[in-house]
Amino acid sequence: MNLRVENVSFRYPSGVLALDGVNAEIASGEVVGILGENGAGKTTLVKLFNGLLRPSQGKVWIGDWDTADHSTAALAARVGFLFQNPDDQLFERTVAREVAYGPRNQGASEAQVKRRVAQALKLVGLQAQADSHPYDLPQPQRKLLALAATIAMQTPILVLDEPTIGQDEVGRTTIGHIVNSLHQMGRTLIIITHDVDFCAQHAQRILVMLQGKVHVDGAASEVLIQTKILDEAEVAPPQLVRLAQALKMPAAPLNVEDFVDEYKQWRKKRKK
Repeated sequence: MNLRVENVSFRYPSGVLALDGVNAEIASGEVVGILGENGAGKTTLVKLFNGLLRPSQGKVWIGDWDTADHSTAALAARVGFLFQNPDDQLFERTVAREVAYGPRNQGASEAQVKRRVAQALKLVGLQAQADSHPYDLPQPQRKLLALAATIAMQTPILVLDEPTIGQDEVGRTTIGHIVNSLHQMGRTLIIITHDVDFCAQHAQRILVMLQGKVHVDGAASEVLIQTKILDEAEVAPPQLVRLAQALKMPAAPLNVEDFVDEYKQWRKKRKK
């Protein structure tokens, strides 16, 4: 299910122009990171995908649906949304009931609901907490619970708003594994984040936003090494890119394994 944004602008009632003539297309199954400073338009853009906001101008297509013709409830069956703050979407009395709410509301049978809950909780590592109250979990685990509830909806498109915020390295690694697993299942993932290193590890493609426009759009391996363009958008390049450039290496790999290989080759050439 492709997603397409055609000449979209959005102005808030206060008069602030948050999006200005944005065009973008995301193919089914892509993992796309959206980067940019606060106020660049990232969250406004993705809230148009499931009808939380409606464009002031232009069109948003989710598959063959023009979002203007469908309710937010209907769009929620196609686009799942993980909010930045998990407390904005948790309200049930137990972890299992929280994850079950979405599938049950979709009309899934009780057998399907049970299966989806078990699968989602296993994926995020919260099986042992199934009977706990959501607010008895620490904040990082509440984020994983909110993610499990979103996953259980089995929407073809998932929007993750700052999924790694508040997570330690173990949590970041867990969420990275979840993103990789969902990608292997064929789900489309759109990740809004300031965590550039997470994007470097897990996104195939990067959109950098600046002042309500798409500043650059391309493969992660190409965009994340363009330090000048990233600087214009006040986005710091990934740590490995900065290290490679500081060492004056000819390449700037985005993951540790490739960096080590490139470094070894570079050292050998320098010794000759």
